[in-house]
Amino acid sequence: MSGRYAELTMYVAPAPVEAANQQWLKRIMALLELTRAKPQDLDSLALFRAPKLLLAQTCGYPLVTQLLDQVQLIGRPHYELPDSTGGIHCSLIISRATDKRETLADFKGSRGVVNDLHSNSGMNLFRHQLAPLQKDGRFFSSLGISGAHLHSLRWVKAQCADLAAIDSVTFAYLARYAPQEVAGLRVVARTAASPTLPYITARTSSHAEVERIRAAMNTALKQLPEVSACLGLNEVLPAHPMDYQLLLDYEKEAIKQGFATLC
Repeated sequence: MSGRYAELTMYVAPAPVEAANQQWLKRIMALLELTRAKPQDLDSLALFRAPKLLLAQTCGYPLVTQLLDQVQLIGRPHYELPDSTGGIHCSLIISRATDKRETLADFKGSRGVVNDLHSNSGMNLFRHQLAPLQKDGRFFSSLGISGAHLHSLRWVKAQCADLAAIDSVTFAYLARYAPQEVAGLRVVARTAASPTLPYITARTSSHAEVERIRAAMNTALKQLPEVSACLGLNEVLPAHPMDYQLLLDYEKEAIKQGFATLC
C-alpha cells in the first residue's frame, strides 16, 4: 500500500518542538499501521488538498477562506501554555522593550510586519485589534511581510519594523526553548481569542477515519508523555467548521470599520 502524507509544518521551531512533532507523527503512523510518504514538491496548499493527505495542521484563517470545502477537520489542539488553553489561543502584539510607546494607539504611523497576509494570528487578529484605531483605512506607515513569525520578531529586534502580532503558541515555544529570540521584546497587547490551529485530513476521508486519526493522535500523546510535555499539548479536541466562523466575524468587524486591509 502506498504511503500517506503526515506533516506538521506550522510549528517547526525551536528544534525541540520539531523533534517532538516528528516523534509524535512516527507513533501516530505506527498506531494506524500506515507508512509515511514524502510530499515532494508540494507547497502547503497543495499538500492540504492532496488526496493522500492523512494529517496536517493549517492556520484557521485560510481554513475558512480557502480550504473549508476541500479538507476534513480532525480536531484542534488543547495546549496548556501561556496565553493558550482549552483549545483557544491569541496573538501577542510585540514591540521592542526599549520603545517608549506604551499603548497600541501610540504606535499609529509606525512600521508593521506580518508573517503572511493569509495568517490568522499574524494578520487577521492583528487587523481586528487595530481596526478601532485606524484612520481612513490606515494604521501603519508601512507594512512588511517576513515569511514567518520568528522572522517577524527578528525584524522588530533589528528595528526593521516596530510592531508585529505573534501566535501565542509560537511565542511560548520560543520563550521556553530559545529565549534569546524574544529577549529585548515586550508584549504591548493581546488580541481577541481564537480557536487553535486545526488538524486536517483529505476531503475524501470518512467520518470513521477521522475518528481513528484523532484517537491515534491522543493515544500517541498518552504513550509519549515527554512529547506531550514538550509541546504543551494535552489532547486533540474534536472540532467543527463553525468553530472557525469567529475568524470571519473578526474580518467582517474590521471591514465594517473601514479597515479591510491591514496597512
